[in-house]
Amino acid sequence: MLGLLHARVLASCGALCHFPLQRIKIAHLGPNERAPSMKFFVDTAEIDDIKELASTGLLDGVTTNPSLIHKSGRDFMEVTKEICGLTDGPVSAEVVALDHETMMKEAEVLRKIADNVCIKVPLTVDGLKTCKALTSEGTMVNVTLCFSANQALLAAKAGATFISPFVGRHDDNGFDGMDLIEDIRLIYDNYLYDTEILVASIRHTTHILESAKIGADVITAPPKVIMGLFKHVLTDKGIEAFMADWAKTGQSIL
Repeated sequence: MLGLLHARVLASCGALCHFPLQRIKIAHLGPNERAPSMKFFVDTAEIDDIKELASTGLLDGVTTNPSLIHKSGRDFMEVTKEICGLTDGPVSAEVVALDHETMMKEAEVLRKIADNVCIKVPLTVDGLKTCKALTSEGTMVNVTLCFSANQALLAAKAGATFISPFVGRHDDNGFDGMDLIEDIRLIYDNYLYDTEILVASIRHTTHILESAKIGADVITAPPKVIMGLFKHVLTDKGIEAFMADWAKTGQSIL
């Protein structure tokens, strides 16, 4: 079980100096307990890609959006149901209405698809009203299109299961997307919010590495980026050398 200790760090530099409030995580883990691991979601509606990643045993969920559904060329309800059958984890299905009343109607249809459907709503006033209503009923909600820590704070107060800050789009507009993740992590830890930080709009493997270092709960990335985590030129060279030497032994394991 993780506890949080807020401490003011004191230092001496000729005179006593007060440094800003720092957050220090202290883990109180029993012998059979371990800290939670980062979850890996794939951001796609392509069935073959989801099957390939699911076969590794490393896939924890799937995120979709209207653009990905359009790219797949599939019927929204049909492909979402198929995806839900490929993973036990959350599958984000996004509402397309902009008003609270219609969002609720669409959510009612979507959450009947499967028990692991997570309703995705935009970070708007109506989106957060919908989030509050759905999570109060026990439905998972992913609040998307987050671009500021203030927005993330509102989503947490609305009871969001996941908040999806878009780091890649943030970078595209001259900001550092990872700074946003750091700010959200600090705020959520300050107030012990249960909302999970789901880093979205990931463009490359460094985004994933930095998310893990900051302590994000979840990343969602395109299949190509996730598969890129497996690759390293020295791994390839090592395998090549080992195989060459093994062939020279003339032996076989099977």
